[in-house]
Amino acid sequence: MGIDSFCSLDGSDPFWDWNRTWQTHNPDLTPCFQNTVLVWIPCLLLWLFAPFYILYLKRNDRGYICMTHLNRAKTVIGFTLWLICWADVFYSFWERSLGATIAPVYLVSPTMLGVTMLLATFLIQYERRKGVQSSGVMLNFWLIAIVCATVTFRSKILHALNEPASVNVFKYTTFYIYYTMLLISLILACLSDQPPLFSQAVKDSNPCPELGASFLSRITFWWITGLMVTGYKRPLEEKDLWSLNTEDKSQRVVPQLVRRWDQECNKVKRPVDKTLYSPKRAARGEKKDGQPIEESEILLAKTLQKTGEPSLFCALCQTFGPYFLVSSLYKIIHDILMFVGPEILRLLIQFVNDSSAPTWHGYFYTTLLFVCTCVQTLILQKYFHVCFVTGMRLRTAIVGAVYRKALVITNAARRTSTVGEIVNLMSVDAQRFMDLITYINMIWSAPLQVILALYFLWQNLGPSVLAGVAVMVLMVPVNAVIAMKTKTYQVAQMKSKDNRIKLMNEVLNGIKVLKLYAWELAFKDKVSAIRESELRVLKKTAYLGAVSTFTWVCAPFLVALSTFAVYVLMDEHNILDAQKAFVSLALFNILRFPLNMLPMVISSMVQASVSMKRLRVFLSHEELDEDNVERPAITASPDSIRIVDGAFSWSKDDSPTLKRINVRIPEGALVAVVGHVGSGKSSLLSALLGEMQKQEGSVSIKGSVAYVPQQAWIQNTTLKDNILFGRDAKDSWYQKVVEACALLPDLEILPGGDLTEIGEKGVNLSGGQKQRVSVARAIYCNCAVYLLDDPLSAVDAHVGKHIFEKVIGPQGLLQGRTRVLVTHGLSFLPQADLILVMVDGEITEMGSYTELLGRQGAFAEFLHTYTNTEQEEVEESVGAVPRKGLENGGPAAVLGQSQISLNAAGTGKTPEKTEPSDVAAAKKAKSTEAARLTEADKANTGRVKLSVFWEYTKAIGLPLSIFSFFLFFCHHLSSLGSNYWLSLWTDDPVINNTQPNREMRLGVYGALGLTQGIAVFCYSVAVSVGGILASRYLHQTMLYNVLRSPMSFFERTPSGNLVNRFAKETDTIDSVIPSIIKMFMGSMFNVLGSCAVILIATPLVAIIIPPLGLLYFFVQRFYVASSRQLKRLESVSRSPVYTHFNETLLGTSVIRAFGEQQRFIRESDGRVDHNQKAYFPSIVANRWLAVRLEFVGNCIVAFAALFAVMARDSLSPGIMGLSISYALQVTTSLNWLVRMSSELETNIVAVERVKEYGDTEKEAEWRLEHSTLPAGWPTTGHIEIRNFGLRYREDLELAISDISVNIEGGEKVGIVGRTGAGKSSLTLGFFRIIEAAQGEICVDAVNIAELGLHELRSRITIIPQDPVLFSGSLRMNLDPFDGYTDEEVWRALELAHLKNFVSGLPDKLNHECSEGGENLSLGQRQLVCLARALLRKTKILVLDEATAAVDLQTDNLIQSTIRTQFEDCTVLTIAHRLNTIMDYTRVLVLDKGQMAEFDSPSNLTAKKGIFYKMAKDSGLV
Repeated sequence: MGIDSFCSLDGSDPFWDWNRTWQTHNPDLTPCFQNTVLVWIPCLLLWLFAPFYILYLKRNDRGYICMTHLNRAKTVIGFTLWLICWADVFYSFWERSLGATIAPVYLVSPTMLGVTMLLATFLIQYERRKGVQSSGVMLNFWLIAIVCATVTFRSKILHALNEPASVNVFKYTTFYIYYTMLLISLILACLSDQPPLFSQAVKDSNPCPELGASFLSRITFWWITGLMVTGYKRPLEEKDLWSLNTEDKSQRVVPQLVRRWDQECNKVKRPVDKTLYSPKRAARGEKKDGQPIEESEILLAKTLQKTGEPSLFCALCQTFGPYFLVSSLYKIIHDILMFVGPEILRLLIQFVNDSSAPTWHGYFYTTLLFVCTCVQTLILQKYFHVCFVTGMRLRTAIVGAVYRKALVITNAARRTSTVGEIVNLMSVDAQRFMDLITYINMIWSAPLQVILALYFLWQNLGPSVLAGVAVMVLMVPVNAVIAMKTKTYQVAQMKSKDNRIKLMNEVLNGIKVLKLYAWELAFKDKVSAIRESELRVLKKTAYLGAVSTFTWVCAPFLVALSTFAVYVLMDEHNILDAQKAFVSLALFNILRFPLNMLPMVISSMVQASVSMKRLRVFLSHEELDEDNVERPAITASPDSIRIVDGAFSWSKDDSPTLKRINVRIPEGALVAVVGHVGSGKSSLLSALLGEMQKQEGSVSIKGSVAYVPQQAWIQNTTLKDNILFGRDAKDSWYQKVVEACALLPDLEILPGGDLTEIGEKGVNLSGGQKQRVSVARAIYCNCAVYLLDDPLSAVDAHVGKHIFEKVIGPQGLLQGRTRVLVTHGLSFLPQADLILVMVDGEITEMGSYTELLGRQGAFAEFLHTYTNTEQEEVEESVGAVPRKGLENGGPAAVLGQSQISLNAAGTGKTPEKTEPSDVAAAKKAKSTEAARLTEADKANTGRVKLSVFWEYTKAIGLPLSIFSFFLFFCHHLSSLGSNYWLSLWTDDPVINNTQPNREMRLGVYGALGLTQGIAVFCYSVAVSVGGILASRYLHQTMLYNVLRSPMSFFERTPSGNLVNRFAKETDTIDSVIPSIIKMFMGSMFNVLGSCAVILIATPLVAIIIPPLGLLYFFVQRFYVASSRQLKRLESVSRSPVYTHFNETLLGTSVIRAFGEQQRFIRESDGRVDHNQKAYFPSIVANRWLAVRLEFVGNCIVAFAALFAVMARDSLSPGIMGLSISYALQVTTSLNWLVRMSSELETNIVAVERVKEYGDTEKEAEWRLEHSTLPAGWPTTGHIEIRNFGLRYREDLELAISDISVNIEGGEKVGIVGRTGAGKSSLTLGFFRIIEAAQGEICVDAVNIAELGLHELRSRITIIPQDPVLFSGSLRMNLDPFDGYTDEEVWRALELAHLKNFVSGLPDKLNHECSEGGENLSLGQRQLVCLARALLRKTKILVLDEATAAVDLQTDNLIQSTIRTQFEDCTVLTIAHRLNTIMDYTRVLVLDKGQMAEFDSPSNLTAKKGIFYKMAKDSGLV
């Protein structure tokens, strides 16, 4: 039985009839087709998808949704539809019973439809049970059903109008009801139901609207519009961002990856049998002295051995693969749809050529084109959305996995990679994966696109296509070579950039020294030299870039030219008509994208594979063994700590660092560990913490552990949070702890009390304060066992004594706890219960102080070595009353002591003038504003001002800017011209199957193309060179402005911000902005050109373009406002992730000791999620924009086609082809234009930020024009200070005031005073680092305020407190201007006792100093500073004496050299050790910023004033 007889028994109703459907002015489908295909399509689709869909719903259960009116309505309508279908079936049976002949189709189709409607109703309920708020499957089903029914609906109405007699009333009625119900169903399916019970969204304050959005809203990204509107009205803030979806959060994503990775690791480990001997404790039977007898038993243990490398790739694929595969499906559909455009273009041109074709064909093609482009848009954006979300999850997972791993790797593994490298794993490598994910599908999609395009081209032009393909294939190696070259240049540029940043970093860190020595210019030249070499490389890159732009822009043209030339010249009967030419052009445009993408994707994959390897290596590192330390039950034994036969090493393969360790420490004991440097004291504590690899023996610790490391680890939070360390706040206990650690005086000084924000690594605390905070953290935790690694080394003797008494000692806060104290302070040893003496990693002696002294062993020897050097301190700690607990350095700010006042007022905003009373001042200073130390980098809001663009144009130079613009214009004009010429060519009349003047046409076409190429090359070079000129000018001015800034500027501005300007912003100006400008101009001219062509072809479009333009403009403004702010929020929230990670890496041992890993992991996850919270909306905003813009583009295409169809009689096919092929391109150009304009706005901010240091305050001039200074000034070195005073900032009190002193030439004067008395302030005033607020200083009768700063600073010399060296040769560090001969330099080194050391170096004077002079010891650096002073040998020397930095030996060397070499000079010494200045001529005693005493040391001692007290404290009188 054929399909015809299935529809009508007599075959009167055929299945298909061309005359009825296509070749007619009023088309209609046959009833048979309507009753079979149009009914079956929706049914079959639903039955096909239902099983998969039900399975999917079963897997993804979201909780059920309560019955709502919406759901009831859907269900009722489903049932009604089912009833209607059954009514049809029964009616047919009824007719049959009356004897009518009924074709089978009238029974089969309604039955099938009825069953399908039941399935639909079932699905509606099942979705409700599984928590689906809006269903895409059902919406599509209703949509297809209604489209199919609409055809039948139209034909039924036509039938009723034409042949009213043959209408079956019952069936018509049921059909109309059915049609209405379908419409209602479709409308209901567009709405969204309420959220399921118990879902996250209910509890969340600001849930992501995506989950509750309807299907339509989801595919068009309508659900983000609310956020965009907010962003348009006012700049977005943190609180506007939605919470992340559960499946994107760290706590969901990271464990998945970690689990899969662990499975991979376990796959490659295979067990191996290994024999172990284990000491077995006898249950009873102890020897006389209570030592348990040991027996050994043999154990067979299974250990795991690696057989290969675990695959990170597999782990990633298993975790993210399934979700990502969906995107591949989207991509295939999109790729196929891409070729619909050219096909329809072919049909349209054919339609214009064939005047007999019915008009509706044109409208049909236009509609089809519009629908296809819209579907293509939605699918492509959905594809990108899936890709970006996968990328985002991937980054979250990698960051989380790396963080978790960093907390457990062994110290040996930790040493294999620097902190910076590990942070790079999180930032750079994770980012590379994110970038790759969006492109990875191109690996199979690009070849697919190329094959399809070639197939269609072959259909169109035959073999001559191969000419075009050959040109394309030739372009690929050219581009590859260019890419390789660019890569090598990039490496070279990065190297210069790294050097420049390193140098800048040092300049900024040592800026004070540069200013004191007047060396700014030397370093400015050094930076500029590196910068020039960097710009040379940039210029080469620019020329290469121009060549690659040239190939990229001209490739499509050359391809078209070669193909058309071969096609036309091969055979003169080959006619180039519109259809062939323009369809080929459209296909060539499609081809261009995959061919250019492939090399990019491949290089991106190579980079990602490198990153993958680095991640794999890091994630495979050894982890710390949990069983290194046993934790016995509280009641097990009286010993708190016990090590039996311990041998420990830092990694499995090392020889043991600690050997034969046997220790038993009873509960509550105070144990001191002593020994020389490097004898293994700290290692012993690490072994107790389980940080070392236990090679044999056993360790057990009872109870919780607190640990104070040797180098205090401080977090970047408030001081209080540093002490609480995640515990609950208990005020009374907290007060006790702070008091015991002598932190109260510091809290008074810190601007915000204990709420002061501590900078990274504790920059705004002195060493001693950091150490005390670290001790306070340990005490606050209230643990059973305390391991203290030399916490008293960094504090002054009296503070150390205070802490020992109040905290560690027998009467301290920790009495009754087990304390293990590593120490060098001999005065504490008599109070210890037990002393362990360590030599070379072994405990040689143990016992109490008196026992050990009696033995005359290593301990007694150790005492003798140290007592001599500590004599003074011990005396002081016995006799002196503990002074106010502030060790030198106070809250060390950048400038030394008297800086307190600067911090006190905070630097954010300036408080109002304080009242005279100290109380008020103190209260105001403690304000929260004051608690902030630095000014954070501000995220600018609002639009970028036009003035910034103007600044940039000026930096390029106006003539060059105008010339570039003109070249752009030429290029686009010739491009339009060549295509217009092509359309004229295709319209040439055909005579005898040939086109007469085709050689002329071909020649002009080629010439126009050549013009285009030249213009492209020129503008590319012009823009790049302009960019380089601009960046050179901007960098130079910024460098000069920064160096001219006063010291106060550098204290306020974190060096990170400044380095950022020199690194990131400069890089943006160098390489990003020029390329963005090129693309922006290109896409702008493209859009304008396309619009012009469409207007010329079909002037009617003029009605449409303005409203579409307005719509486009609004969408763009809307988007840019939000996107810019989201980008800022994202970058502001990104740095905390890395800062926190950095901090964690430095403090892993502390975190592990306190057992706080989980809290830190939560904190890190929280920060990552916080960052992704800003990143997610910005992805969606991009998709939102793309959908809207492509819709505008699709409208332009549709209208161009529509008006072309309407004007088919007056249009030539050539012009029509030109118009539509331009319209097809407009979508991508529009997309690019918005992308680029927002990129341009985002990136041009760099110019603004670089310029902003031009407006900050500057120091006085470096050199005055008409200087009257005598050549050898100062000749005698006579200093007169009259009524001198200065303040740190306008709104602060005077730091020192009313100082009047007269110092004769050649006098030696000491300046003393307690911390904060104003000693350093006086020297700062002397060098005019801070300008005088009152009075003046005259040197040899010249007022120093009237000199240029360099004239002043280069004629007096200072040896600063902390010796700063710069990376570079030793010679450069001594004499950066090359002003002295080698002999003079050697002479200075000899006098500074460095000659032997330097002549022993392989490079002698050219010895490279590393950053900060790290490869010289502290004492040597101090001597280098002395050599600088000896080299300059000026009449006045200022000595800011180094406090704890230098050992006594170096100190004596320096003092003796100064006495001999600077005999006839005036020497001012700021003294901390009074014994150095007891033989000076006079001493100036400062107190609270005023002069207290000024006389010779002997007279002052006799006066019994302040000086006498200080001398007594130091044990000198």
